[in-house]
Amino acid sequence: MPGGRLTQQERQQIALGLGDGLAYAEIARRLDRPTSTVTREVMRNGGPTAYRPDLAHRATETRARRRKPAAGGARPVASRGDGRDATA
Repeated sequence: MPGGRLTQQERQQIALGLGDGLAYAEIARRLDRPTSTVTREVMRNGGPTAYRPDLAHRATETRARRRKPAAGGARPVASRGDGRDATA
């Protein structure tokens, strides 16, 4: 399912592949995912020796949640009429 987020089962397969000493490319082939997806997943979540699929899944869920907008909102920027930024 290229294009979507990794599932918990895919993360477990990544961990098993790492444990078996497989290359990222081979793990990606078995999951039908780009090699870069597997590489980024592993490096973002502890590296090849410390990758934990359950922690990686929870961390991804936390990162995927939308953040609340900042208090006060954005301040409008004054326009000079000539297209240049007045605050610059």
